[in-house]
Amino acid sequence: MTEKSTEEMNSLLENTSPDKIGDFYDENRNSIIDPDKEFYYYMRKILDEKGKKLKDVYSFAGFSESYGSQILRMEKHTPNRDVIIRLCIAGHFNVNETNKALKLYGCNELYSKDKRDACLIIALHNRKYDMADVDDMLAGQGLKILSKDE
Repeated sequence: MTEKSTEEMNSLLENTSPDKIGDFYDENRNSIIDPDKEFYYYMRKILDEKGKKLKDVYSFAGFSESYGSQILRMEKHTPNRDVIIRLCIAGHFNVNETNKALKLYGCNELYSKDKRDACLIIALHNRKYDMADVDDMLAGQGLKILSKDE
């Protein structure tokens, strides 16, 4: 059974009555995202679209493959929002993609009224995907850099 697109799923939902929700779940189980893995699926989708290999993303983010994989698969949870931002920068995510990843992980999105977040938003808008360049931008403004805390 193949995965249905969001548009197909929306169309099916329009014609599903409340007493048939169980049938809908059964018939479409391959297309319904496990909420515990939504972050992982999203990250993989964006990285695949960009042609990025996971091992490269982990490396560019400054993580071991083991640690990066545990974070991505949500086998290990970090309260450090910078870890997710580093993965997004290493994966060449834009601002919207980064914000969605942060939200799915349970972190606050980048906020333009926050000085540090504003600097990160500018970096992403200008396609600054080298961690050293981003750290230089932050340090130049007297802000905490993204580099290795974990």
